Amino acid sequence: MKVYSFEKLECWQQAKQQMRRAAISIASNLAEGTSRITKKDQSHFSTIAYSSTIEILNDLIICNELGFLHSNVYIEGRERNEKQTYLIAMLRKSQQEKAQLSKPPKPSKTSKPNL
Repeated sequence: MKVYSFEKLECWQQAKQQMRRAAISIASNLAEGTSRITKKDQSHFSTIAYSSTIEILNDLIICNELGFLHSNVYIEGRERNEKQTYLIAMLRKSQQEKAQLSKPPKPSKTSKPNL
């Protein structure tokens, strides 16, 4: 198999590693988030996972624009990424809503303490 000159570039190899790290980060942060007690903490890790999906989308766009991907691979990657971001966004929204419900109500400024 022919090795192209860009494959020998250290910067290209580093970029490829970054994409792998982002992909692993999605699953790792979702897993870690489930171990957190509060919905606020869970939501925080879902936000990090969501951000990693956006990072991968960015990488897909750049790879496509540079001609490193066939158009069908790019389209499939975007479709998978869109589904993943949607699922994580819905999870995060649910966690944030539950976090808001679990907060005790703030006392109003006009209410007087019970004596």
